[in-house]
Amino acid sequence: MSLQHFYLEDQVIADQGENEFELRLLPEDAKHLQVLRMGPGEHIAVVDAAQDYFECEIVSVTAGIPTVRIAQHLDAGAERPQVLLFQGLAKGDKMETVIRHATELGVAGFVPLACARSVMKLDPKKAPKKIERWQSIAKSAATQSGQPRIPEVLSPMTVKQACGALAGATCVCVCWEEAPQTVNMRQAIEAGLKAWQQEPADARIAVVVGPEGGLTSDEVDLLLAANPAARLVSLGPSILRTETAGIVAPALALYELGGLGGRA
Repeated sequence: MSLQHFYLEDQVIADQGENEFELRLLPEDAKHLQVLRMGPGEHIAVVDAAQDYFECEIVSVTAGIPTVRIAQHLDAGAERPQVLLFQGLAKGDKMETVIRHATELGVAGFVPLACARSVMKLDPKKAPKKIERWQSIAKSAATQSGQPRIPEVLSPMTVKQACGALAGATCVCVCWEEAPQTVNMRQAIEAGLKAWQQEPADARIAVVVGPEGGLTSDEVDLLLAANPAARLVSLGPSILRTETAGIVAPALALYELGGLGGRA
């Protein structure tokens, strides 16, 4: 049974001394609980501030704040592999589309990339509000899809800055429309796992997708030099929009690691 998920920012359930206790939900989450008309006897999934994962039974609801009891301690999936998406900044609501759907798939985090061909130029003064908006979308998508974690949306980076963050990844999959079609996600991930002698459950895979105009050859060279396990990846013969590639590419990575009913 799929449970409605809620996330706590400053409450550790293991520290609660009573069998029944109030959940300190954020105001928007308390409102969401009321909209869902959830009441006594119904069960919810709760991820607390310690990233611990519980199924709780609602005992009562007062002004949107539920009093609950623990039904069971759930497996938070600590051993799940991580797929991080480095997405080239895209115009309009394309970034929102990518973050929403990639979160539903199980992507663990997002890094907006300011690339040479990015049409969208993010004003530093407006960046905090934009990131807050993207983080809100990630939380909503995580809640809807029942993810055990809310993915973090980091501040935008240039490709050069991103190279430092890529150094410790198990594999860096650089999705490029000019890559030979003989190179694919499976080969890239298998090479990374072999190079670092890691099991799929322990993997931390970075997937890089360019903006509307694609990555330049200089940017590709920088990314491939950032990590010895960096590889070019082709997404096939079709020319994909950046917002399509930003969903398809991490889905392929998750599949190869055993997610989405995959093969690992």
